[in-house]
Amino acid sequence: MNDVQFSLEELATLREHGVVLFADRVIFDAQPPMAEPRIAAIEAQCAGPIPEALAALWRQTAGGRLDYDLSLLMNGNVESVSWSELFWDGSDGYRDLQGWIGHEQELAKEAAEEESRPWSGKLTHLPFGGFEYLDRVYAVVEPGPQHGHITAWKQGLPPAWTHALHEDGVSTIAPDLRGAFAALHLDENPLAPTSDYFSGQALLQYLDDRHQDHGLDLDLMDKLVSFYCQAMIDWRTPLADGTLRRLPATARAALHHAIATDDADLVAELAAAGVSFDGPQQGSALATDVAIGKDAFTAAMALVRAGAPVAADALRNVDGQISPELTSALLANGAEPSVGAIVHCAACGAPASAHLIADACAQAGIDVQPAFAVERDAMLAELQATLLEVRDGSHGHYLGAEGLAERIEHLQAFRL
Repeated sequence: MNDVQFSLEELATLREHGVVLFADRVIFDAQPPMAEPRIAAIEAQCAGPIPEALAALWRQTAGGRLDYDLSLLMNGNVESVSWSELFWDGSDGYRDLQGWIGHEQELAKEAAEEESRPWSGKLTHLPFGGFEYLDRVYAVVEPGPQHGHITAWKQGLPPAWTHALHEDGVSTIAPDLRGAFAALHLDENPLAPTSDYFSGQALLQYLDDRHQDHGLDLDLMDKLVSFYCQAMIDWRTPLADGTLRRLPATARAALHHAIATDDADLVAELAAAGVSFDGPQQGSALATDVAIGKDAFTAAMALVRAGAPVAADALRNVDGQISPELTSALLANGAEPSVGAIVHCAACGAPASAHLIADACAQAGIDVQPAFAVERDAMLAELQATLLEVRDGSHGHYLGAEGLAERIEHLQAFRL
């Protein structure tokens, strides 16, 4: 149960500032309530009645924005689903509510024609939220046992997106909308973020703008933020009472924090508590993959020492100065050496690790020198071209001009 309660006057004030509370979650940039004739018009396009909870939501607000985390199992992956918008008519998003309804109608009609079957013209799944064209949230409006269920669809990405979903995925969020809102959570404290981009960032900026430019009372704003933060996953309590190992999703949040803060002690504590490090942590990536990709090398070493599985391609995504000790541990526990990994380590300023991988490649029968020259030259050409684009302002890059120049220098100076 939530500890933060709002008076009717406070709720009315928040409504004036575009904030609505529904099912213990915060909707901001909230639109006016949807008119009854419009709800009826949408229902007329559906195979069955609009679920009660969705109609109740629309009677509070016709749409708005959300800022929470949502993770679902899809095609064997642990996928982050972006449910950042509740579609509304006339929004400036990728499509507005009726635009998405029309899109689904076109798809349903095309599918019926391809399968040579009649189509009633009615939707069985009503799109009402998501993020641009990549992630979508539906209410099942077809009569039957699934009516009212809330499902998520996520678009698969090209194979170049390592550890991402590569085929479209569908997963049920909850049996009803209130349950789906309950699934929205915060992995981290937005008031003490562990990265530059985090859930809560958009909401906090919105509230700050409402305070600075529109007079939202600071105390009420702080109270709302406290209410919002109650959606944080509490993994510390089950860790302390010894039950965390039985709560996989909560354990993933704890491990997420350990990796984000590069906390080897917490990794060891999770291992001692019986938390399993098997299976995907993010997308298809194992916990060790995630730690290596985030340069959380201390946490990565702790994971390896705790017996966490190491993927064969674990060294493929090195993007920082990985130590030779960790590199040796990864190679000894299943990571396969590759010439690409040599080049990446060299570029990142980890020559000792690059030499270790080169030795392992040679032991595996790879003719390292010519293969390295080809891959090094290809990376140099790519880095140099990117540096020119960054310097002339035509493109941005997470390393910036200085970081790109440093990697070029590392590669040019490295010798096998």
